[in-house]
Amino acid sequence: MIYYFCHVFIVYLLRKERLGFLLLALTPVIDLILLIITGLDLYRGATATSAHAISAVYIGVSIAFGKSIIVWADKRFRFYILKQGDKPIKRYGYDYARHYLKSWLKHALAYAIGIGCLFGLIYIVQDPERTEALASTIRWWSRILGIDLLITIAYFVWPKKAPQLT
Repeated sequence: MIYYFCHVFIVYLLRKERLGFLLLALTPVIDLILLIITGLDLYRGATATSAHAISAVYIGVSIAFGKSIIVWADKRFRFYILKQGDKPIKRYGYDYARHYLKSWLKHALAYAIGIGCLFGLIYIVQDPERTEALASTIRWWSRILGIDLLITIAYFVWPKKAPQLT
């Protein structure tokens, strides 16, 4: 979210599109720095906390959803604030279900990246007592991904209906 607000401020309010694009392009570098700092903190003897686990989750979500979040927010900012462009469409029925499935696939990608980071951190530390918060995050995120899959399937079985105009 911080990236989006910086992007909006730089691109729309300061009218510096190249600088806004550069900052967005640096997002993976910032993510890598975050992962290195987290790994070094744990390697030096810190006990893993939820903050360490959230850094891995953040990296996965940032990589998988980053571009689509910016596109989604840009469309809304342009339409609702700047009064430019077309109104963002609302999806219903199988179109909504397919769109939600694409979102679930991004969630699965974020999960794979984040879980990979978490397992990497657990491997670096080699102490189950110090990495319990990381293992707990893996368990919770696995459940959340499963629930999200059930919701995705439900949208195909019971498609979202358009509101009734009366």
